Amino acid sequence: MSEKKPQVSRRQFLNYTLTGVGGFMAAGMLAPMVRFAIDPVLQASGTEDMHAVVEVSEITTEPQRFDWTIKQVDAWYTSDVIHSAWIYKNEKDEIIALSPICKHLGCAVSWASNEEYPNEFYCPCHGGRYYKNGLNVPNTPPNAALDLFQKEVKDGTLYLGGAMPNPVTEGGAS
Repeated sequence: MSEKKPQVSRRQFLNYTLTGVGGFMAAGMLAPMVRFAIDPVLQASGTEDMHAVVEVSEITTEPQRFDWTIKQVDAWYTSDVIHSAWIYKNEKDEIIALSPICKHLGCAVSWASNEEYPNEFYCPCHGGRYYKNGLNVPNTPPNAALDLFQKEVKDGTLYLGGAMPNPVTEGGAS
């Protein structure tokens, strides 16, 4: 008895070929989308780079605004970005570095700029107010305290990293 191998018909051959080509094309289109979706997971996490901001000897008990410039790379475009912080020493001689960005609408706050509230940070956008330690004044627009910068003192220079939530929950005089 001779057994015949079933032969692939022309219709089956075209069906297999088109399915394979279609699958290959779909994989080619989906691969970049999958990579884009999982890329944040693959990125190294941790603290941001620390940048030299000011000599510690220049810091007083009165909040002062200090600016520093970093290089930012967006794909093929490199630019200089200016960051700012309100920096002072509290009564325990600890350095406090607060973000100048209001937690209400993202406007820039300033220190003692409003005559009615001389010892507070003030946001001119909607009258937001913060105590010296960054805590938001109750019954004013901001719903959270000003962020704190990660800080490090090395060789008499203050280095700042990324902003993080301010843990202060009470008091306004520090």
